[in-house]
Amino acid sequence: MAMIRTRLSIMMFLQFFIWGGWFVTLGTFLANNLNASGGQIGMAFSTQSWGAIIAPFIIGLIADRYFNAERILGVLHLAGAALMYGLYVASDFSTFYPLVLMYMIIYMPTLALVNSVSFRQMSDPGQEFAKIRVWGTIGWIIAGLGISYLFAWDSSQGIADGMLRNTFLMCAIASLALGLYSFSLPATPPKADGPVGLKEVLGLDALALLKDRNYAIFFIASILICIPLAFYYQNANPFLAEIGVTNPTGKMTLGQVSEVLFMLLLPVFIHRFGIKKTLLIGMLAWALRYALFAFGNADEMVFMLLIGIALHGVCYDFFFVTGQIYTDARAGEKFKSSAQGMITLATYGVGMLIGFWVAGQITDHFSTNGAHDWQGIWMFPAVFAIAVLVLFFLTFKNDKSVTAKPEL
Repeated sequence: MAMIRTRLSIMMFLQFFIWGGWFVTLGTFLANNLNASGGQIGMAFSTQSWGAIIAPFIIGLIADRYFNAERILGVLHLAGAALMYGLYVASDFSTFYPLVLMYMIIYMPTLALVNSVSFRQMSDPGQEFAKIRVWGTIGWIIAGLGISYLFAWDSSQGIADGMLRNTFLMCAIASLALGLYSFSLPATPPKADGPVGLKEVLGLDALALLKDRNYAIFFIASILICIPLAFYYQNANPFLAEIGVTNPTGKMTLGQVSEVLFMLLLPVFIHRFGIKKTLLIGMLAWALRYALFAFGNADEMVFMLLIGIALHGVCYDFFFVTGQIYTDARAGEKFKSSAQGMITLATYGVGMLIGFWVAGQITDHFSTNGAHDWQGIWMFPAVFAIAVLVLFFLTFKNDKSVTAKPEL
């Protein structure tokens, strides 16, 4: 079992090393090296959402029914390596965009596939999975630290010299390695659970949950809070690089460290404060983070930026992970899987798609001749998050039936 755990950990490390190795610096690369507008950068980031929307079809209607998970994982990552190399050599946005769209359509399904491969090798996923999944976060962190502190691709000179292009080559090599490695993973054949329909794959049979007023309010708030979330993914790295923060990609890994730490504290908060207050803390953290970005700078106020980055654990865990726990509790045994599919499609699909478009439009609005009014850009999601928080506070009734036992 120790050997299997090591092999799965390597898989998870490479899976998220690949994603973190290019996605974090994407906005900076596009703006500085392909002269992309805010709207075009939003289009590039929204490919994640299109991938999230299409992924259930690939997993539920194809992979889960006809192929071993580890084999389709290998094929997708080998194809991803070729597309990553295409991104490495792309010379303009019109060439870059269709390649990144195709890449995300085949990458997003691999997130579910690595989970499937892992779960099928575990006797107690509740106890074992976290020890495997944490290597994914470590992979993301190592990628960011390497970009900043080992290669200095995100330094002012590195950006000017177009060195961020190398992130795609690095990830192409990692994707090739994971693609080949996947074929050595334990066999994970499709489960013979009978036919699965489109309704189940997309989680549409869980729409009955929306008849519950409380859950409907949470569902709408989840979509709306994705708009501020998109601003972070799309603009944080370009912002830090433009105002002169050194090693911006390396510093952003504080967010992943924070995510791990607050994940451990989350059961305590839910047990102590309940679902509503925990969700409200998450929303408040989004507003606070963007206010810190709006008024911080690369000099004497750089601590404000670092605190804003470190709030990522509160922002993400206290709203999105708590939301998954809430969804699981409200769904009941019959709709557990469908409900998670529905909330994922609503947030990472629809919500983020809207969010990246809005972030692109706002960024262009506050941009003049390549320079940005970052205070204006960051205040928009800060105020928006406060508005969502107030509406949620006034309309959502605390659900005391949902609890979590602290497991520290």
